[in-house]
Parts: sequence; C-alpha cells; structure tokens
Amino acid sequence: MDKVTTPARAVADIPDGAVVAVGGFGLCGIPSTLIGALAEAGAGGLRVVSNNCGVDDWGLGLLLRAGRIARMTSSYVGENKEFARQYLSGELEVELTPQGTLAERLRAGGSGIPAFYTPAGVGTQVEEGGLPWRHGADGSVTLASPPKEVREFGGRRYLLEEAITADFALVRAAVADRHGNCVFHAAARNFNPLCATAGRITLVEAERIVEPGELPPDAVHLPGVHVDRVVAADPSDKRVERRTVRPGSTARPGATARPASARQETRHAARP
Repeated sequence: MDKVTTPARAVADIPDGAVVAVGGFGLCGIPSTLIGALAEAGAGGLRVVSNNCGVDDWGLGLLLRAGRIARMTSSYVGENKEFARQYLSGELEVELTPQGTLAERLRAGGSGIPAFYTPAGVGTQVEEGGLPWRHGADGSVTLASPPKEVREFGGRRYLLEEAITADFALVRAAVADRHGNCVFHAAARNFNPLCATAGRITLVEAERIVEPGELPPDAVHLPGVHVDRVVAADPSDKRVERRTVRPGSTARPGATARPASARQETRHAARP
C-alpha cells in the first residue's frame, strides 16, 4: 500500500511511444518533477495529452525541445515558439480540440465511457474535418482531422467525440498520503484529476506527503485507488508563465506588485 518512490523509479518503465496524459493548465499545477525525470529517462516518440505544451524552457517544453514528443492532443498551444516551429515544419503531429471537449474526453476515459455527444464544434472544421494534424516540410497538410459523426437530439445537432485513455498519467497534487489519496489546491486542480483517472498507471508528485489517516476523507479530491506511485515534489519549483506590469512602472524594493486590473480600478476610483 505504500506507493512512495523516487521520480526516477516512477518513470523508469515509460517506454518509447507511450500515450501520456499530463495535468496542468499553463504552468499551474504541472507535474514538473515527473516531467524532469521523464526528460532524463530518455523515452521518445511520446504521444502526449495535455491542455497545453508548457513554454519553451519549462514543463512539457523541455520534452518538446529535446524532440521527445511525436504527437500532442491539446486545446491551447500559443505560448511555445518551438511548438509552432515543429508543427509548421512537419516534425510534430497536433490534434487541437475544444477545451471542454478535451476535459470531457479525459473524464469519459476514466469512467469507462467510450464516447459521448457534444454541441461544441458543430458547424466548424471540428465537425467537417480538415483541421491540419501534420504538415509537410513544404507547409502542405499531410494529415488532417476526419469528419465526425453527427446526430440530432431535441432538434439540436451534436458531434460524437471519443474518450481518451492513456498508458501513463503524470499529475501534481498539493498533498498526498502514502496510499495515494490526493488533495489539490484551488485552480491547480484543473486537469489533474481527469488525467489521473484516464491513466492506466498514474504517477503523482505531491508538495507534501503525509501518513495514511492524516487526510480527512471528505477532503480527498482523488482517491488513492486511482494512483499507482507517489513522489515528493519541490513546492518552490514553480514558475510564472507570464508577468505583466504597467508600462513605465517601477517597483519599490520589497514592494508587491498588484495586477494591472487592480491598478486600473484604483485609478478610475480616484477620478472626480
């Protein structure tokens, strides 16, 4: 029942070509420790399912830069220049899917539901097919998305979407016990529970590992039955994806910058 191990041992049996579901949204809640261990392990040709592909120098961007990802299934990929380069040059296959659909495909996979109908994408190339999944070196489309099955329910058209399951899932939690029961913090929960249940073998990195019984049952977000391995994560190993400040502003030493929206609201409130 004690599932705690080291990051290197946790990822040691992930083979070339594995389908890997990875939690996180932007850089929030990403399993950076496990991604780093996987980068060191050397597996390639990975088929990754994740909301996005990190940034150029962090998260899944590390695997991408090393040429270890063969295919991405994502909903958003706009923060990674290397991703764009590989996709447009034909080095990377990409399946873009609506974000809610991606979440539901993972949830369905973890629930044993093979497919479901959704209105998202009706009347677009998501329905009609033709979205470029892979480009040729000359920029041509060498592989495109197929059309989807459509049915009407209550006079409304819906698309059939297939569930996603993965060989492995990489997840980050705030707290986990040695049996794998997990608690996530606020928005860092995002895609993590969905990826965890969709994975046949689920690896969790936790910022804090506690003894069995320390987590109140009602506080558990992900039961340990879904988790196979637990590793310790460095809670300080977090990066800010994008920091925006007011043009020309300077921060005093030791001062904490407020979000631009908060500063804007303050200026408006000060006007007569």
